[in-house]
Amino acid sequence: MANVRLAPVLRASAGGSKQVSVEGSTLEEVLNDLYQRYPSLKEQIQPQEELSRFVNVYVNDQDVRYLQGLATPVGASDTVTLLPAMAGGDHH
Repeated sequence: MANVRLAPVLRASAGGSKQVSVEGSTLEEVLNDLYQRYPSLKEQIQPQEELSRFVNVYVNDQDVRYLQGLATPVGASDTVTLLPAMAGGDHH
């Protein structure tokens, strides 16, 4: 099972979990498994077919935009990190 690390802002949608173990051999399968467990994450990460441009997704610290996107292979010992992209400006 791969591990998905969630940025603090996403943890509330995952029951407060910092890291979740999920099944899947590609990023798309991993995310679909994650959404089945925590449906509210889908709206934040992948509201349409493509990944939200407001979320950066990494497999082993490599940006999937420079890999194969949703088709990026994910192995059992890999870590997927979900980090919302920070827009400019101060949000308090």
